[in-house]
Amino acid sequence: MKNKDIKILLVDDEPDILEIISYNLSAEGYEVFTAKNGVEGVAKAKKKSPHLIIMDVMMPEMDGIEACEVIRNTPGLDHTIITFLTARGEDYSQVAGFDAGADDYITKPIKPKVLVSKVKALLRRLKDDKKEVEDIVKVGDIVINREEYKIINDGEEMVLPRKEFELLSLLTSKPNKVFKREVILDKVWGNEVVVGGRTIDVHIRKLREKIGDHHFKTVKGVGYKFVL
Repeated sequence: MKNKDIKILLVDDEPDILEIISYNLSAEGYEVFTAKNGVEGVAKAKKKSPHLIIMDVMMPEMDGIEACEVIRNTPGLDHTIITFLTARGEDYSQVAGFDAGADDYITKPIKPKVLVSKVKALLRRLKDDKKEVEDIVKVGDIVINREEYKIINDGEEMVLPRKEFELLSLLTSKPNKVFKREVILDKVWGNEVVVGGRTIDVHIRKLREKIGDHHFKTVKGVGYKFVL
């Protein structure tokens, strides 16, 4: 996919931020759209179906967390890559963002060139999605539909946020195998994307709540494994 075919939506209530980021991403050939708050961002996301959304957390009318939850529950947008761009570095903001379905978290201020490189790393996942893999996999009582990003757990169908789904797919690809934390970050988030140290833990916690705590085992100081 060429840059000109990739649509990016920027959502931030600071005009200067929108202008700077928009300019730098447009210079790379991406098709860029902007919105100044969460409500406008959701509306534009539904209209434009962007491949990537870069969104501030603290905004008027509807904050980024709420907007992310709405977007994740919108048909056709559940696989859109969402990363938060915010000056807030508190753990609770990051946890809330990942719980809402965000894929990544970038802290302001950030140099334009660094942001562009991070965007490129995020967009590489679009290419990875096109690799041919077995569409439907059954692991115990869990059926994983890779094409539709949904699972059936003990007869109950559910749609998981993108990163939760990819993490589950990785762990279930080799039940009982211990996946090291660095391997998980590389395979699920990409080794060129900087994410918080608690990223994996937050996603594992959500999977435990949804799939069952007994399926996910922590190997202290090493990583995680999926057990039947």
